Amino acid sequence: MRMRTEERRDLTLATAGLQVRAGEGATPGFAGHAAVFNSRTAIGNPLTWGFYEEIAVGAFTKTIAEGDARMLVDHDTRMVVSRVSAGTLRLAQDQVGLAVDADLDPELSYVRDLVTNLRNGNITGMSFGFRVIKDDWEPVEIETVDGDTAEAELRIIREVQLYEVSAVTFPAYEDTDAGLRSVGVALAARGDAAAFDRRAQYRPELLNFRREPATATRGTDVTQPGETTGGRQAMRMKALAARYRLAR
Repeated sequence: MRMRTEERRDLTLATAGLQVRAGEGATPGFAGHAAVFNSRTAIGNPLTWGFYEEIAVGAFTKTIAEGDARMLVDHDTRMVVSRVSAGTLRLAQDQVGLAVDADLDPELSYVRDLVTNLRNGNITGMSFGFRVIKDDWEPVEIETVDGDTAEAELRIIREVQLYEVSAVTFPAYEDTDAGLRSVGVALAARGDAAAFDRRAQYRPELLNFRREPATATRGTDVTQPGETTGGRQAMRMKALAARYRLAR
């Protein structure tokens, strides 16, 4: 089961710079990048319910030194391709971002399938699963398509705990629901109620990710993170009414 605090970010294979290696007597494998530094990415719609994001240089330093990340196929823990502690997955930071170099064991049927799908263009992205340890949020001014300026928020990720890198069939941002989850989890980690409220005017579903501290008292219905309180439900209904112009 995916941890509630886990986030995922994707790159197309072209951006990842993937190279499948195969040679006489050499172990099959591939090299590329699972993340790119200082590249501004839109998470959701930054002008309404989303934000921009950049990964700062050095964000993976500690997790590379201390962690034991795996490489998977489509984030499926049953399809482990390689692992740091096994010596089959090597991670490093270079001038581009998080560099990945993995051995591919052809005795595993899903690894043979992976190699074929990569060569045939059936698998179209790279992704990594992580938890944010340190980040900063700051306002940014951007130019819209009609030449006007608008204010958005930029999240700068300073340090992460890396769980895994994956070759993926469907990069997450092709799916609106996946983008919504990415925004919701990031805002929950931020812990800023006002940031939720601003975005919930456009996407009330984000309130489902909001975590509020509960005070346990006898006879009080105390909710757990991710559950809906009466106050939050009223706020969500109000946001839905505003979004769809319903009578109140």
